[in-house]
Amino acid sequence: MSLELADPPAPSTADRTEAARRRMAAQRVREARDRLTSTTGTRPAFDTELLRQFAQNRLSGSLVIVMLIVSIGFLAGVWGDPLAAGVWTAAMLSIHVVIVLKCRAFLAEPANAGNGRAWRLRFILLDLFFGLAWMFQLTHPVGTHESAATFNLFVMLLVVAIASMLASSLPVAVLATTTPVTAAVALNFVLAGTVQGWILAAMAVTAQIYFALLSFRIYSSNLATLEARAEKDALIGELEQAKAKSDEARRRAEGANIAKSRFLAQMSHELRTPLNAILGFSEVMKNEIFGPHTVAVYKDYSNDIHNSGVHLLGLINEILDLSRIEAGRYELNEELVGLMQTVEECHHLLKMRARSRGITIHESFEPDMPKLWADERAVRQVCLNLLSNAIKFTPQGGEVWLKVGWTHAGGQYLSVRDNGSGIAEDEIPIVLDSFGQGSNAIKSAEQGAGLGLPIVKSIIDLHGGTFTLRSKLREGTEVVVTFPPERVMTALEPIPEQGPVVPSDTPPPMPTGPEGPVSLRQRLRKFSLES
Repeated sequence: MSLELADPPAPSTADRTEAARRRMAAQRVREARDRLTSTTGTRPAFDTELLRQFAQNRLSGSLVIVMLIVSIGFLAGVWGDPLAAGVWTAAMLSIHVVIVLKCRAFLAEPANAGNGRAWRLRFILLDLFFGLAWMFQLTHPVGTHESAATFNLFVMLLVVAIASMLASSLPVAVLATTTPVTAAVALNFVLAGTVQGWILAAMAVTAQIYFALLSFRIYSSNLATLEARAEKDALIGELEQAKAKSDEARRRAEGANIAKSRFLAQMSHELRTPLNAILGFSEVMKNEIFGPHTVAVYKDYSNDIHNSGVHLLGLINEILDLSRIEAGRYELNEELVGLMQTVEECHHLLKMRARSRGITIHESFEPDMPKLWADERAVRQVCLNLLSNAIKFTPQGGEVWLKVGWTHAGGQYLSVRDNGSGIAEDEIPIVLDSFGQGSNAIKSAEQGAGLGLPIVKSIIDLHGGTFTLRSKLREGTEVVVTFPPERVMTALEPIPEQGPVVPSDTPPPMPTGPEGPVSLRQRLRKFSLES
């Protein structure tokens, strides 16, 4: 004996909402903790990414910095002391090489937020030495000519601009590089003691402030980009989790639906077998085949048993059909079906029921309609369900209209309309659902399981048609089903008859040459000679 464990029940919507709220709260707490533990006020992952951007920018601009150092050293050697200029150039290139090597070493390491503080301190110190080296050069004017001050201001602007762009991902490094340079140039201008010197010093300080603000603006933009990327990644992760959960829920729902359909089909089959025996014996007792009953009321009991069995058998058949349709195992046995003839037969079958309730059924059929390529049993079931529903929910002395005709696209339609109590607009989706019943059906306690319209809609969908339900309270209901033009069997034009082919006794004429008839042997001989 095997024991099968059922799947755990799926969490409700309230549970899922509460779980999502707890996850978001936990994520906000982690982000706040990361910001508190970070030296820059951002997440450690952002600090590492900004350091990597700093290293990449320095590597990408290394050639520009080398050209700038060599150019300034050459001009300083031409206008000033060549030995001092050479020593300064060698020192600057050495510091620059160390910075490049450190940047490559940092990029070669795996991304780890734990060592970000140490690398940040190294880069800041290296940029500070780099700025002090520039300050040493700019504190010694290159020559005594008037252009020396302008040259120093120009060099300062170049250094500040390049450093602000390349080190924008690390604002402290920008200040460490540019502040000594600007201070040296501004101090030289102030010590000159002239109005022009003070103006140039103010220009140098203003340029320093401008480029510092620009670098901070670039840093903020980079930080916002990283935050947007992190939010996008988080959203993608949440979407993937939600998709996985929805796929799992869909799989569970499909499995439950298939299990339900199989259960209904199995139970319907198991119920029909003993029910057929009940119907058979109750019919024998009702018709008194083996003799009259000693008690007259037994005949009424037998009749009630038989009628209840017939009703139960019809209900089981509907459940079985619906389960087959939902399980995708309902097969159409297609053949030529006359829609008008089928509707007339269904009308004839239900005429007595309508007459017993004083209901008048009106027919309006288009003449000479061709047949459909459809399942005759399914079409008959559609007609019976629609007409029986109309009779069931039409009051005493009401009217029902049956219409069969052409659609605008060339298909055929069946319309069943009554002047009954109607269906509320908000209840239409309910009555179209399996086992769904409107409030009028519940109040009137009409027999049925609410499977008629869902079965009709499913059968019409299998035929590629459309199902339309229009209803208003206290006015009536109309159901229109259509069959597509592809299922209308149009008659083909007859092929014109041709007379029988009579073989001729006269042989075909033999091909002739310039000298008379040419035989086959002569033609073959001529062909071989020519080839």
